[in-house]
Amino acid sequence: MTPADLVFEYHSRTAHRLSKYASGPETLDWTEQPNPFREFAGSPRVSLPLDAGSVTARFGQIYEPGSIASMPLSFNTLGAFLQLSMGLTAWKEYGPDRWPLRVNPSSGNLHPTEAYAFCLRIEGIENGLYHYVSRDHSLEQRCSIATANGKESGLWIALSSIHWREAWKYGERAFRYCQLDVGHAIGALRYGAAALGWRLRAVHPYPHECLMRLLGLHRDEDFCGAEKEDAEVLLEVAVSGPAQQGPPVPVDSAHETWTGKANVIDHHPMYHWPVIDRVAAATQQTAGSSHADASEEDEARKHPPLMGNSLEPAMDVILRRRSAQRFDPKFTMTRQVFLRLMDSLLVGPAVPWDVWSFVPRIHPLLFAHRVEGMEPGLYALLRRPGVERELRRALSTEFLWQRPDSLPEHLPLFLLQRGDYRQLAKTLSCHQAIAADGCFSVAMLSEFGEIVNQYPWRYRQLHWEAGLLGQVLYLEAEAAGLRGTGIGCYFDDSVQELLGLRGKAFASLYHFTVGSPALDERISTSSPYPERYS
Repeated sequence: MTPADLVFEYHSRTAHRLSKYASGPETLDWTEQPNPFREFAGSPRVSLPLDAGSVTARFGQIYEPGSIASMPLSFNTLGAFLQLSMGLTAWKEYGPDRWPLRVNPSSGNLHPTEAYAFCLRIEGIENGLYHYVSRDHSLEQRCSIATANGKESGLWIALSSIHWREAWKYGERAFRYCQLDVGHAIGALRYGAAALGWRLRAVHPYPHECLMRLLGLHRDEDFCGAEKEDAEVLLEVAVSGPAQQGPPVPVDSAHETWTGKANVIDHHPMYHWPVIDRVAAATQQTAGSSHADASEEDEARKHPPLMGNSLEPAMDVILRRRSAQRFDPKFTMTRQVFLRLMDSLLVGPAVPWDVWSFVPRIHPLLFAHRVEGMEPGLYALLRRPGVERELRRALSTEFLWQRPDSLPEHLPLFLLQRGDYRQLAKTLSCHQAIAADGCFSVAMLSEFGEIVNQYPWRYRQLHWEAGLLGQVLYLEAEAAGLRGTGIGCYFDDSVQELLGLRGKAFASLYHFTVGSPALDERISTSSPYPERYS
């Protein structure tokens, strides 16, 4: 089988269906869930300052290029950046249970995404590769570098996935969720960087094997008995001037010195899902592989400034983000907030879409339940110029394709079908009430078959894009006084049937919902770093 064949086989195999869910564990022992924190015993530790309070930018300024003065790259601003992107935001308690929340969301709060920082010539920290431990807001030095040419400071962030963290609960479908979490993490990093006036750009193309070596994830001796990590993406921080778009150091440098042994996160694994390893191997970016989107980039990024930017401090919005567990089923969203949310999903020249050059391939289908001035029904938001013709051919011939009255001219939103979709949205999202009780829910429809067939590694990237859209919805909902929730569980084939889709041309990769949260007062909240704040 070709890599593309393996990807298509995996995607079909891991589809949830009304008659049967994708293969997963038959039972879960919540007292034995995997350790949510990876550590490397024996690696030197550096405690980072909790300096997010020094960031004074307003949330709305993040979308205005040049409006936030760039803070210098230093030990303190590195601490602020990681706190605002990958750090803890709170501890929650209910009865005997206590669990942490983080800036970057995760399916099931399992957090398979690990972050690494490659630091060069940053005062107060030795040159080298560091693993970030969110629990302590500290860095573990995995690799030191004896020499580093040049005078300018530099910072790269890399992400990896521990597939077992998700597979422990979700079985074979876990690879999808890991990739969605990477997309959320990329978004969290981009917003965190923007709050400091920094730019962040994914380094593409960057072969998977090179990134594994750069992060030391190929070193079997450091993972003896511990769950392995799979390299995902390398991102470069640009504080001033253009990004270099290159690896921070030569791979396999003779000056590398490695330290630390990975901890075991699950001492009693009960299952093994070999299909995850197969699809991970099939979706590795190889030397010379890239993508063919650049020719459309300029056209896709023509977009006017966002409407009604928030004046709230960026730090407050970012650190307040939560996933709602329940929604008020009677709350109605204002039309202004709805249009702002839709507007924020369109690609423009600003955050977060400047993180890469990929043309948008995810198009939200919206089940609008309670939005002021909008008829209840099914809508489509088209994020790529030219995709309307393809979707009209692919989707049901019964759809209306009508533009709602009084929409901003630049907003490509179409009414497909009128009606009350609350019960159907709930059913499609694995019978979860949040899909019906929110003001609207979303099925993120991806251009799929042709892209994956030509570039199998972009199966990952398409999920990253869906996760990135989810991160925008999370933060924009918070800024509007509302809340969002990602939904990874949905019935794939039933969504396809509803839309009249056949074949592999399009596929729904993620669901999401936004509304007014109904808070559970029984759950208490405490400081993310109580020992540091006391």
